[in-house]
Amino acid sequence: MSEAQRRSFQLPLEQQAIRDRCFHPSGTFVEFSNAEIEQSIPQRFEEIARRYPDRLAVKMGDRKLNFDELNRAANRVAHGIIGQSGISNSTILLLFPQGVDVITAILAALKAGKCFVLADMSWPPERLAAILEDSQASLIVADRDRVHIASKSVGESIPWLDIRQLDDSFPTNNVGLNLSPELLGYIVYTSGSTGKPKGVFQNHRNILHGVMRRINGFRIAPDDRLTLLSSGGHQAIMNIFSAVLSGAAIFPFDAKVHSPVQLADWLRREEITIYHSSASLFHQLATMLTGDEDLSSIRLVRSASEATSNTDVELFQRHFSEDCIFSNGMGSTETGTSTLYFMGKHTAIVSERVPVGFPLNDMKILVVDDNGQEVKRECLGEIAIKSRYLALGYWRQPELSEAKFKRDPRDPAQRLYFTGDLGLIRPDGCLIHMGRMDFRVKIRGYGVELNEIERILLSHPAILHAVVVARENESGETGLIAYYTSRQAGRLTVSELRKFINEKLPDYMTPSAFVRLDALPLTPNGKVDRRALPDPGSPRPDLNTRYTPPATTTERQLASIWSKVLSVDQVGIHDNFFDLGGHSLAAFRMIARVIHSFQLGLPVKALFDAPTVAEMAAIITQTQTKQASHTEMAQMLREVEIMTEEEAQKQLTKQRAQS
Repeated sequence: MSEAQRRSFQLPLEQQAIRDRCFHPSGTFVEFSNAEIEQSIPQRFEEIARRYPDRLAVKMGDRKLNFDELNRAANRVAHGIIGQSGISNSTILLLFPQGVDVITAILAALKAGKCFVLADMSWPPERLAAILEDSQASLIVADRDRVHIASKSVGESIPWLDIRQLDDSFPTNNVGLNLSPELLGYIVYTSGSTGKPKGVFQNHRNILHGVMRRINGFRIAPDDRLTLLSSGGHQAIMNIFSAVLSGAAIFPFDAKVHSPVQLADWLRREEITIYHSSASLFHQLATMLTGDEDLSSIRLVRSASEATSNTDVELFQRHFSEDCIFSNGMGSTETGTSTLYFMGKHTAIVSERVPVGFPLNDMKILVVDDNGQEVKRECLGEIAIKSRYLALGYWRQPELSEAKFKRDPRDPAQRLYFTGDLGLIRPDGCLIHMGRMDFRVKIRGYGVELNEIERILLSHPAILHAVVVARENESGETGLIAYYTSRQAGRLTVSELRKFINEKLPDYMTPSAFVRLDALPLTPNGKVDRRALPDPGSPRPDLNTRYTPPATTTERQLASIWSKVLSVDQVGIHDNFFDLGGHSLAAFRMIARVIHSFQLGLPVKALFDAPTVAEMAAIITQTQTKQASHTEMAQMLREVEIMTEEEAQKQLTKQRAQS
């Protein structure tokens, strides 16, 4: 921030005091200047590699690279990419699991002058194929263990490069291309409102400006050690750049297959200093902390990707050190991080919503009415972000780009992005986020466009109309409900619909309830009246399995637990937990209640291997002679955390395969 900007914009004293403490204890932070964005990302990285050749750059498990090794590895892959597709600014698809190779591949793609698309290995083949087609990628870069997956998902028509086959014959010197800051750097795909994934694209200059805002906002120093807990999205990419472009170390950790218990132990073991995750993952981590864990190395906790609650702040204040700072903020793939709000151990949140904070360098926050005019302070309106460093638009969607990004008539160099979020600005300039205007929602930390799910439902030959809405249940968790009308009078079961969607969309985009209607309610102008859609209630869904009532005491107890966790009135003993609307977090709650109710002394994994009441009852009956001690009970409850995401996903996969 320039001196003129500092004079014109003053933070409240308490907020400034907390920000002033946001430094690594080493005190080695060097500010990222505006002048440094006028280069390419490889130029910045290669300078960092020259400055800190022996400093740790990335580590996952037993595999680690210092900056010199990372630079040389990226150079080898970059030469391989150029050998395959030349030096044009073409688009290439990177298909990797979480780890060291994906960071190497990102840097290599940029060194080769390419625009990269980072794909998540967990996406269904149909989604990967759609992104590959839309991005017009000319090359797939993968590793030898994933090549067959890439080929199976997207076909053989596009060449691929196996980075594990790049031997010593490929040079490790810097490629040395003269790359402009205006060169395209990446396309990031998000769930699209048109029913298809939409790609947000950006150039090197604007990416570096986003990195600068993060590095300066958090005072990231070479001695910092940052988490990388997500993959495939904008947050993951920017976390990587925030580390490797400042001399800090990045630590990938696959939070999908490890528990919060394991995560806490890993944070301590790796002496992480900056923790960054979705609000829901932080909540899972913080709720299982006992106070005995040594997390004193963490100086900053950042909650992002979804709304942070007052409870999350309270959990932070209870379990983290006196010197640690908690950060909330607002950002998107289209804007990058735009605002930040810092909280300390004694910060009081007096409102129902945790503030998302104050604007960062070169980002102006506006709240506007339906006509695009600014509203007064403390008045509700749509949040718009004004900057010259916004995303360039939506890939191959000029009409959508024009609708969402507007030139500022008073300053053509600046553009406005209309977020579709509701908010208000307090008298002190702090932004309060008040929710979404449109139909884009957050489900378990993931951004979801409801229209995309509707499009998939409408592709089913038996469905005539479909509408998907998001609603909170009694526990405050947001879930998806699908309403539909059918082309046929015959029976269309929820099991069939769930299987159909699971083959095309990620698990978190599968509705928890399906409601068949004779006709969708309409407004006077002929649009679907979403507010008039009936409450789905809590009846047992129409499954492929015939209802069989519980017969034994154990079965009745289990059916009651399942009924409460899933908000389903009636549970048959042969009903599959996931067909009833269950997911990984619901499975965790169910298993915890079962352990408490039955005082079990058996491996937690055994319960995850029983997706029906009948199977679970049989396991419990066989082991009821062995009751757990209090110590064993505590350990089993911690084991539930270990199994939650990994085993739930395995169960989903297994059930889909069986059906």
